[in-house]
Formats: sequence, structure tokens, C-alpha cells
Amino acid sequence: MKKRAILVLLIAILLCAVGWFTYSKLTHRGAEAPPVASNWPSAPAEPSATTHSPKPPSSVAPRETPAAEPVFVLRQGETLHFDANIAKLNSTVARLEIVAAERRTLGNKPSWHLQAFAHTENPYRMVFELDDQFDSYSDAASMVSRQYEMHLSERGQKVDSVQRMLPSAQDAPPPGVSAARVLPGTRDPLGMLNYLRGVDWSATNEVRSPVYDGRKLYDVRARLLAKSVPVTVPAGAFRAMKIELRVFDNGAEMKDAHFQLYLTNDERRLPMLLEAVLPFATARVELTKAE
Repeated sequence: MKKRAILVLLIAILLCAVGWFTYSKLTHRGAEAPPVASNWPSAPAEPSATTHSPKPPSSVAPRETPAAEPVFVLRQGETLHFDANIAKLNSTVARLEIVAAERRTLGNKPSWHLQAFAHTENPYRMVFELDDQFDSYSDAASMVSRQYEMHLSERGQKVDSVQRMLPSAQDAPPPGVSAARVLPGTRDPLGMLNYLRGVDWSATNEVRSPVYDGRKLYDVRARLLAKSVPVTVPAGAFRAMKIELRVFDNGAEMKDAHFQLYLTNDERRLPMLLEAVLPFATARVELTKAE
């Protein structure tokens, strides 16, 4: 068993099960599934260039369709605490925290500054000491990533990475920031987690998105398995939506790993449980407190 891979994997599960895998047997060649459209509202369509005959005026004023209410609204200052565990171990391996730090502008565009912190706990720090921080600047509406930062401290080795997400080769990053050339609509792990919270799962049962974890680009596909199941975690007992996550790397699915995300079935859409069943371990990340 690769202990470092398991510890890193627990953090990867919390950050939507993408990236940070060092267990080489996870990936096998698989067939591409057909695309599934995102459920987030798209930009208004441009007017067609085709000429149409004008319609005669009507004496009845058209009824305006009210804008649909969002199924989830992220709250500034929201702080979620998690314990990460591996089956058959009787103690917490790592403690994790996700914070909606602030809503701000980045590049003159409204964005969310999201943060995640991960720390291994004793006695596992003797195996792998980890104190990592992740910062995401994601579009306030779609959660598409604008900038992703990793500030890592692992076994005394520190790495700082600040990357501006640029889907066009013609765009240049700001001074002192690296460019990450990504597909349009790419999200980082923190943005992806909050994107899934905002999907209207009553109107669709599957979404997909490119996800960049700071090192590599993945295709993540999420499918609703159940609308309401009982789940108990340290934070309490909830009714939850059960969502399956599938991760593809260059078209090949990680078929030996099975990921599931549970979101509370209420307006908070709290990520209360994330779990992975792997050939060498079963890992769980459980919500302990929501502030």
C-alpha cells in the first residue's frame, strides 16, 4: 500500500476526486461517453443574421417569464470542516477545511475567492507531514476557474504555484503569474465542488466539466444516483442526494476507483460525505461542522 498515495487521495476526493493520484493501476483505457451538456445558465444567444418578416403588433402585452430562482446560493464566510479517514483505521488521518472567503473582482469580473486547507493528523504526520492550502478564484455565476493557487508544504518541502486559467493562446497572464492553457469552461477542484452544489438535479441527472487540478486537465462527469437517501456523519443526520463521480484522463476512465458525493437535500446543498472505493482502500471524508 502506498501510504502517501492514500493521504493525497483523501484530499483529492474532497476536491472532487481529481488529480493527485500516484497509484499507477487506477487508469485503464476506456471508451469515450457522449457529451452531456452543463446545466448552468449559458450566455444569451446572439441575434441571428437571418432576416425575418416582422410580426403584426398584438394588442395583448407579452407576459414576462420570471427568472428561475437559483437552487443554491453560496454564502460568504461559509466554512466547512471535514475529517478524512480510511476504513479499518480508528482515527482521523487528516482534517480538511473549505472556506468561501469573499466575493470580489478578478480581471474586472465578479469572482468567488474559495480556499481549502489540509493537515495530516498525528500519528500519521510521522508517515507523511502535509500542510497544504489551495486558493480558487472562480466565476461568481458559473464557477469557471479564473485563477488557481497551490501553496504546499509536504515533509518540509514547500511549493507555491499561482496559475491564471487562459483558454486562448492569445491571452497573456499578469506579471508574476503563470499561464495554464485550458479548455473553455474549465473549473478547478474547488470551483467544481461548488458547481455541483448549484446544479438543478431535479431538471437533469448528469453533467460534465473539464477540471484542472493545478497539474493536469481531467474530464469529470457527475451523475445523480438517488434524490434522497439517509446519511449520518459527525455533523448530523441528513437526507442527501447521491452523486456518482467519474474521472477521465485523456479519454481513459479511472475504472478501478469509484467515487460518490452526497449533498444535503436542502437549500444549503452541503457536501456532507465524499467516499472512494479503491483496489487497496476505502476512503471517506465526512462533514464534522458547517459554519
